[in-house]
Amino acid sequence: MKPSAVLAPSALFLTLSLALPAVQAQTAPPAKPATAADPVAQLVGQLDLGRYKETIRGLARFGDRKQGTERNRKAIDWIEAQLKSYGCATERIHYEYVAAPRERVPATGGGRGGPSGQGGSTLFGTRAPTGVNQDPMAQPDERLRALNAEQPDPKGGPREEVYCTKVGSTHPEEMYIVAAHMDGLGFGEAANDDASGTALVMELARILNAPGVTLDRSIRFALWNNEETGLNGASAYVAQRKDLQGIESPKESGRYPEPRWLGMIQHDMMMFDHGMPIAHTDANGKTVTSPLPGQRREADVNIEFQATSKQAEGAQKLAWAFRAANDKYAADYPAAVGPHMTNTDSTPFMDHVPSISVRENERGQQIGAGWNPHWHQPTDLVSTFSDKDYLLGLNAAQTTLAAIAQLAGARVKN
Repeated sequence: MKPSAVLAPSALFLTLSLALPAVQAQTAPPAKPATAADPVAQLVGQLDLGRYKETIRGLARFGDRKQGTERNRKAIDWIEAQLKSYGCATERIHYEYVAAPRERVPATGGGRGGPSGQGGSTLFGTRAPTGVNQDPMAQPDERLRALNAEQPDPKGGPREEVYCTKVGSTHPEEMYIVAAHMDGLGFGEAANDDASGTALVMELARILNAPGVTLDRSIRFALWNNEETGLNGASAYVAQRKDLQGIESPKESGRYPEPRWLGMIQHDMMMFDHGMPIAHTDANGKTVTSPLPGQRREADVNIEFQATSKQAEGAQKLAWAFRAANDKYAADYPAAVGPHMTNTDSTPFMDHVPSISVRENERGQQIGAGWNPHWHQPTDLVSTFSDKDYLLGLNAAQTTLAAIAQLAGARVKN
């Protein structure tokens, strides 16, 4: 049985100070055994660890999938082919990416970090270096080094990303967006950042588009591009489609190309929760500062909203609905709710619709402080992660599938 999740002190204080009644209203009752007639349990039961890993491996075949490269375009084609094979109607967003001037990041700064940046908060103790590997020779695998050799035009250019939609039968004019980013960095396989989130979204698309599954409200499964360059793909989607929400086209057709947004759920790095960096001796007898090799016993699924967004109240309620779904339907790892959502593709949405991100660690305070040494590194490989790591990602999938099935009114015809 999974342990109970505990909010970090800062997250707990800010969450309670924002809206204590709302938090209490959304806290889950004691978990009850799911019955065979429970459609949510039936859907969650179709998630499979082996299949989740296999989808991640499929994405890893395209290397780090860096935006603006042929491997990125091939990965988009592969994702679209998979979505179509599930019976999910696909479309593409086209946009122009203009590269911003590169800024130097101070060695002790936060943000995305430079090659030697520390990043993050000291709230949780020791920090370790974070940044983006820019050296192809840091990748010892010659095959992978060759696969990742092409680099994009530094000025930018035309870009694409794919999504598909399961249309609701009762309220097709309303929808939830379930998303992840498919591009990566670092001359590895971008297995955790973010094949782990992309595979999660694809698995949910497969299950919810299966014959016999119906929804009251629509769900859009989106796989963003250009996240690593500054959330450009998600921003392009918002700019192009936010004003089209809820408009029937053609009139009296019952079709809504852009249903009204009810919630946006982003998935970005799902698998690695090994704790804070600490000084210890590695296998070569060298003293290093890094997280320990194994998944920590108190590993959890982090659900974050942004307390400063215009939709903070609704986002907090959405986050606690996901926490309640985790309590009831996730098999191994609990969930924790925090108010510091940042630096992922839910950010462009957060002032327009309640938005949350689901991930392995708190973005600013943990990931930015070096809790994942494989972040943007050549070691972000399928082979780096253990079954316990993949299981954390699967529990995140169980959490999102359970929550979104309830929110969208999923039914299963037996």
